[in-house]
Amino acid sequence: MTLDYSHAEIREAVRRALEEDIGTGDITTDLCVPAERRAMGQFIARGRYVIAGLPLLPVIYEMRGGVDEMCVFAADGDETSDGAILARVTGPARTLLTCERVALNFLQRLSGVATLARQYVEAVRGTQCTVLDTRKTTPGLRRLEKLAAAAGGVTNHRLGLFDAILIKNNHIAAAGGVRPAIERARAAGLPVEIEVRTRAELTEALEAGVERVLLDNLTPEQAAEEIRWINGRAKVEISGGVTLANIRAYAEAGPDFISCGAITHSATAADINFRLELL
Repeated sequence: MTLDYSHAEIREAVRRALEEDIGTGDITTDLCVPAERRAMGQFIARGRYVIAGLPLLPVIYEMRGGVDEMCVFAADGDETSDGAILARVTGPARTLLTCERVALNFLQRLSGVATLARQYVEAVRGTQCTVLDTRKTTPGLRRLEKLAAAAGGVTNHRLGLFDAILIKNNHIAAAGGVRPAIERARAAGLPVEIEVRTRAELTEALEAGVERVLLDNLTPEQAAEEIRWINGRAKVEISGGVTLANIRAYAEAGPDFISCGAITHSATAADINFRLELL
């Protein structure tokens, strides 16, 4: 799966964010600031972060009539120092002020995701385990949050329900069992992954020739025992209850993958501010 900032869904997310914030007009700026006034603004990191989202700045300003000049000093995945200038923009003061909050909301949110993602990746360094993100994203912002997770070094799992097969426990119940679910899923011609909750379900999945199993909500010790029993007959993903405090223990249990929803649903926004100066 390849993601980039040019996708129409991302432009639509920016458009919606601007419309949500500005509505019928920025009355404070329009009343206080003369239309002819020009300014320069700088986006500044107030801490050490992994940056994501700067490619959105040209899109944001373009949708509000454009600016005179923009210089970007970092790229997705770069680690910043406290006080680092991430980008500089010059143009109509009204445009810079009206776009300020939307630009910061995207940069702060996405850089927070990227920063947390990097911490998870670093926590498993030296093991054979790949860290995955999940679909536990902010509604409407999935592509952006997955771009941010990738900037932090995480591997993107499926984008949605349409691009990969992952049979969960409720699918098994609705299909009438592990084997019927797997057999029906094979009609798509895609690799099949299935969540298993018991040794009996795991045995049935392996006997059906499933390519990948998801072990959910096990302790690291329980996961290690199941992985030894699987003995390479399928790729193994671990999920459920994974935190920065325990992901190393899970990785040392020997899975191929660990998926973690916290990377996107619990990331703390980065502290990035915008400083305006008149020209």
